[in-house]
Amino acid sequence: MAGSLELEVDTPERQLVREQVEDVQLPGLDGYMGILPGHAPLVGQLGTGFLTFMSGSKRRYLAVDGGFLEIREDHVRVLADSAQAAEDIDVNRARAELKEAQDRLAKPDADPAAALHEVARAQARVEVAEKK
Repeated sequence: MAGSLELEVDTPERQLVREQVEDVQLPGLDGYMGILPGHAPLVGQLGTGFLTFMSGSKRRYLAVDGGFLEIREDHVRVLADSAQAAEDIDVNRARAELKEAQDRLAKPDADPAAALHEVARAQARVEVAEKK
């Protein structure tokens, strides 16, 4: 496919994606980045949020949380600590988990860093689930 790159998304449990795509957007530790064919080589840490990519005429979404990414020669490899496709997320359950994470954050004895991470992770799952 001309003007494409190969996207590979793996977790410790399974491979979620391995296909030719037109673009990829993903969360790094310092914010989101867009990747198009011909992108410069890069190795970095994956943040928490949602990964999107264009496959044919359809945009697809994954909720991701932590890991690493590597970009080289029109190949994007994402090694995520956890990742879920939009179609695998129950939106009502994701919303309930977000509410629970927000409630934990509001407790005075909560570890702020851990609680904020759980809120971000839950928020990403809700946003991705609502895209399906």
